[in-house]
Order: sequence, then structure tokens, then C-alpha cells
Amino acid sequence: MVQSLDRLKESPSQTAGPYAHIGLTPNFSGISGVYDGDLGAAMVNEKTRGERIAVKIRVIDGSGTPLKDAVVEIWQADADGLHNSPSEMRGTADPNFTGWGRQATDMTTGECLFETVKPGRVPFPDGRLMAPHITIWIVARGINIGLHTRMYFGDEEAANAEDPVLARIEHRVRVPTLIAPRDGDTYTFDIHLQGEREAVFFDI
Repeated sequence: MVQSLDRLKESPSQTAGPYAHIGLTPNFSGISGVYDGDLGAAMVNEKTRGERIAVKIRVIDGSGTPLKDAVVEIWQADADGLHNSPSEMRGTADPNFTGWGRQATDMTTGECLFETVKPGRVPFPDGRLMAPHITIWIVARGINIGLHTRMYFGDEEAANAEDPVLARIEHRVRVPTLIAPRDGDTYTFDIHLQGEREAVFFDI
């Protein structure tokens, strides 16, 4: 006799929200007493080396609407191209720079802002230098697995042109989705999740 296969049902999947803000940025959500400040909120101090910049990020859905409940994390090298990581074997990173930040998108504008420094160039595994860049991870309600992308700097044309990662993007029309323009000391980076300007996401 054939066994019935409908006794056990597949468990429903879980998304990262709508509680991502509460769990990852409690102070931003109005929950005090967990941490003095939200982890990742501050990346620099008065002793941090390098050019101070601001990075404004918006995560935009397929309809063109900014997500107001996303959490964005960034990782980057310091001004000398060194990572604040035990696996960094090329030298010692700036002890006054965390190399990692986390912000929630604003409930009104859907934006988040990182105060950081412009990163130096880091070698690709084959030794070629990558252009200065910031690695970005996004999580939000409805995103089951965090999305990884990169932000390159619009005023680094020569370095971007020889970057080995950008060179591997088959559809060249999508390269601009990874490049942020500069206005003063602020880079503005819109990450489109779907649509004509959908960002390039990486399988990490």
C-alpha cells in the first residue's frame, strides 16, 4: 500500500521582518536600555585617518518606492586599504576605524546615512588592485536571504575602469548601478531591488 504523503506539511518560511529594526537597531526603534548605542552606528572617531565622507543609501523596491523598514550593513577597508579583521595579513588596520557599520532606513524617507572614510584599494585574489569600494548587505521584510552588493565611487573613474570585479559583469549596462555620484563630501547610492535599474547582487 502506498503511504500517504500529505500528513506533514512544509513549514512556512520566515522573513527578516517586520522586526529587523527592533532586533538590530533597538535604540533607533525607541527601545532603550539594551545598548548605549546601536551596534554599528559609529564607524569613526576624532583620530580616524583618511578622508571623511558621508554615504547616503536608499533601498528602492520594484515600484520605485524606498523601503522604510530595511536594515543596511556596510563593510570596507580603511584609508590604507586594510581591513579591521583577524584575517588581515598585509598590515594593521587603523585602530580608530571599525570598518563596519549598520543603519536602519528612516521611516519617513527610506534613507540611511553612514559617516565613514573613503577606503583605500584592496588586492583581488590574483594581486590586481580593486577600485575603492564598500560592500553592502541589505535585509528587510520580505527578503528571506540578505542581499549583497557593492558601491563604487563615481570620482574614481580610472580605478573603476581597471577593477577586476566590475570587469566581470557581463551586461555592461548594469555597471552604473554599482557607482555612486559625489556631491561635496556625500555619495548618494540608490539600490534598486527590481526593475530597469536593478542593482547587481553578488552570491557571497
